[in-house]
Formats: sequence, structure tokens, C-alpha cells
Amino acid sequence: MEMSNFTLFDPRCREEAPFAIDVIMQLDIFGIVLFSVLTLMATVSMLVFTEECIYIYKKVPPNKKSVIIWVTGAAPVSSIKLWICVCVYFAIVVFKFLILMIEEVGGDNAFLRHSENKSFKISTGPCCCCCPCLPNVPITPGSLFILKLGSYQFALLKLVLTILSIVLWSNGNFNLADVSATGAAIWINSFIGVLTIIALWPVAIMFMHVREALRTLKMVPKYAMYQLVLILSQLQTAVINILAMNGTIACTPPYTSQARGYLMSQQLLIVEMFIITLVTRVLYRRQYDPIPDLDDVEETKTVLTSTKVVYIA
Repeated sequence: MEMSNFTLFDPRCREEAPFAIDVIMQLDIFGIVLFSVLTLMATVSMLVFTEECIYIYKKVPPNKKSVIIWVTGAAPVSSIKLWICVCVYFAIVVFKFLILMIEEVGGDNAFLRHSENKSFKISTGPCCCCCPCLPNVPITPGSLFILKLGSYQFALLKLVLTILSIVLWSNGNFNLADVSATGAAIWINSFIGVLTIIALWPVAIMFMHVREALRTLKMVPKYAMYQLVLILSQLQTAVINILAMNGTIACTPPYTSQARGYLMSQQLLIVEMFIITLVTRVLYRRQYDPIPDLDDVEETKTVLTSTKVVYIA
């Protein structure tokens, strides 16, 4: 109760967030060590990413260079947490990860050739995991284009909505703390949430279709890292911001509740993205040799199943 009263009535808790130089000047020994370690982690993450880009540029086939650089950059870019940069960057990564899975199979033409007479299972997350009755969709150039479009719209519209948010904020019409029906923030953020779900759905559909064919390329852990970056950089940050706006995260002058929440979120992200960056480097550091055809994978599964049936009999 005492902390709650302090948070509500201390006038410093209603002031603007301090400037960076003011925070640095007030650091104690623990604060200096903490900020130094976090700065070192963020720097190392960017250096690892830079080294990975050089390796990819030299060793990876041209059709895969761009998409792999975009995907592997998700964690280190999130660690530096430039708000506009990260928001738009991750929206592009969602689309690029979809393209990466297609390119690992051999590109659009190879994917369509190997997937002839097959279908996409669309009863998967995050939209329709609870709808197993949905029919499968035949794999055609049209359905593949729709999957790409479903992810690409997020990259495009997220940039537009981010710019719109900045314009509204500069005019005093955009405030994250305003969750009323008349506030612009609640509508824009809700729309972005819907666009995010729509964009993640095609990626999940494609992953479910190619995961067996790309298992030797460690696509499952790559997909796990991609999902982890999404959860930590988007969901974790949103939860901490909501707790800060509600006053659950206490004000500790010179930090307001929201400033302290942002600081906590950033500190957690630097540590988390540092670990993910190192793991991602291991996953993508390989020789990029041709992979088995999707047809070969299906034949192998059929042979294994037949052998199992004979053995049981």
C-alpha cells in the first residue's frame, strides 16, 4: 500500500521520462555494470550478425542471400530496439521467412512441380487450429500467390500504419495510454493485431507442408527461433507496456511507470536476443547443398510406413 501511494502521489511519477544523459549521470556501480554488460551484448549481437552477413554473401546461392540475411537479422535488430525500425523490420521478416521456406525447396517452380496434386492444410494456427473440419486447399500458382500476399500485406500496411501513428502522435491524437473507443491508438493497434494474425497464418501453413522435406536443414528449430523472436519482441513487450500503463509496474523516480516498463522490456530483450542471435548463427551456418525432393520425402515416408505394417503383421 505504501508503494502504491508513493507511485500515485509522488509528483515525479507524473513527469516526463528523463533524458539519457540524466539517467547516465545518476547511475550507481550496479547500474554502470548492468548497462555496460547490456551494451556489450547488443554490440556483440550486431557484430555476429555482420559476420553472418559476410558469410552468407560469400557462401550462399544468390536466390537465398537476401531472405536469409533478413531472417537472421530479426534478433539483433530487435536487441537495438529502434521502435520504428523494429516494427517495420519484423513485419518484413514474416514475409521473408515464408519466401525462405519456398527457396529452400528450390523456388516457386520447383515447389509447384514437387507439390503437384497435393494440397495445403489450412486448419492450423494462429487462425484456424481449432477448425480441423476445414477442407485442404489444392496447391496451385494461385493459392501460392495468395499465401505470399497474405504475409506481404503485413509488411506494407505495418509501414503505412506506423507512419500514420507518428503523424497522429505529433498532432497529439495518438496516445498508447488512451484505450477509449474514441482514441486512435486502440483502433490502430487492434487493426495491426488482426493483420499480424493474418500474416502469420500463411507462414504456418507453408511450414506444415514443407517441414518434413526441410527437416535435414533444421527448419523446425529455425521456425522455433522465428516464433520466439515474435513472442518476445511483440507479445512480451506489449504485456509489459500494459502493466506499466496500469501502474502495476511501480514508478521509481526518475522513471515513470511507463518509462520503467520500457526500460525493463529493453533490458530483457537485449539478453534474450543475444542468446537467440548465437543460436541462429549455428542454425544457418551450413553448406547449402541441394535437398531431397518433396516426392522423395513422401516415398521415404511411404516405405517406412509399409515396413512398419509388415513388421507388425
